[in-house]
Amino acid sequence: MRISTTQFYQQNVAQMSDQQAQLSQLYQQISSGVSLATPADNPLGAAQAVQLSMTSATLSQYASNQNAALSSLQKEDQTLISVNNLLNSIHTVVIQAGDGSLSDSDRSALSTQLQGYRDQLLTLANSTDGSGNYLFSGFQSTTAPFSNASGGGVTYSGDMGSRQVQIADTRSISQGDNGANVFLSVPMLGSQPVPLAGAGNTGTGTIGAVSITSPSAATNAHQFTIAFAGTAAAPTYTVTDNSVVPPTTTAAQPYSAGAGIALGSGLSVPVSGTPAPGDTFTVTPAPKAGTDVFAALDTMIAALKVPISSNTTVAAALANAMTTGTTKLNNMMTNVLTVQASVGGREQEIKAMQTVNQTNTLQVTSNLADLTSTNMVSTISQFLQMQNALTGSQKAYAQLQNLSLFQYINP
Repeated sequence: MRISTTQFYQQNVAQMSDQQAQLSQLYQQISSGVSLATPADNPLGAAQAVQLSMTSATLSQYASNQNAALSSLQKEDQTLISVNNLLNSIHTVVIQAGDGSLSDSDRSALSTQLQGYRDQLLTLANSTDGSGNYLFSGFQSTTAPFSNASGGGVTYSGDMGSRQVQIADTRSISQGDNGANVFLSVPMLGSQPVPLAGAGNTGTGTIGAVSITSPSAATNAHQFTIAFAGTAAAPTYTVTDNSVVPPTTTAAQPYSAGAGIALGSGLSVPVSGTPAPGDTFTVTPAPKAGTDVFAALDTMIAALKVPISSNTTVAAALANAMTTGTTKLNNMMTNVLTVQASVGGREQEIKAMQTVNQTNTLQVTSNLADLTSTNMVSTISQFLQMQNALTGSQKAYAQLQNLSLFQYINP
């Protein structure tokens, strides 16, 4: 087969062009440090790199979510610590106010101190994060959650929502708690039933704190009414379980001041003093007894402002108001500690997920670098090999140009 000179030229030029293109690509990989610039460089590797890039972006977003949620929970945790410290201070003042030797002016001073603590508690309930969003408003982050109500207590303007943040493929976590769950709720478990004197009582009877004699008794979640009757010389009482249908009432029992009165099969409460016939007292499960701690404080503040002098009925009303308020305050403190424990648990979970996320991010980054980064030793070796091949092709082409019969014709 005869090969023309033109074919020789075309074949060598094409080969050198291909070698120059490969040499240019190798040079670009060495200079940029990237071996996978286009899908054509490595189609399979490019598909894997796209998947790894998507995974890296997802992990980056999770890291951002985790940081935001942790920051919000840490701010809430700090606020709840302040709330708990303030409630302890309030509790100390309430206990001090129960001292029977205090004068009317002493109690008035304590009411002023309680009012100051109450105002501080409202300020903490309206706390914001570093971005100006209210911590306890639920989804209404730009609305102040609490404001004073005209009849005492507060009005909640937030909602029952809780902002969820996704911190992993299959895990979302609440980055806060709404104010209703923190300041207007108490847990059934761990809370004390609330004793309350009837508003129309005329005697000097005072009710004490409720004792739980059998924690597993089903009747502990019932509401009871203690009604006094009989005569001043021989008072009696009955206990009515208001939570059954129809309500059941015990037979009249003789009253003994200071003795425990059984309520159902798991509760007992003492009543002291001299209740008048017709006086009543109720014992209500904590979640049903009014859970607004601000209203409880308002009631105690108002009771401390009433002069007692020698009026034993007013003194009994004050004692009953302080007992009711103290129980509600204790239940509120239990609720805050419960919420604070939940916040701490979420903080620990996020920190654990951050560690996992960082490990996964490092692994994905390493895998992506293996796919796209230039192997300098191998690539430089290929570059030198291709450079030598191109040099050889150029020399061969120069020799090929001399293959002509005209060179042998004498001039």
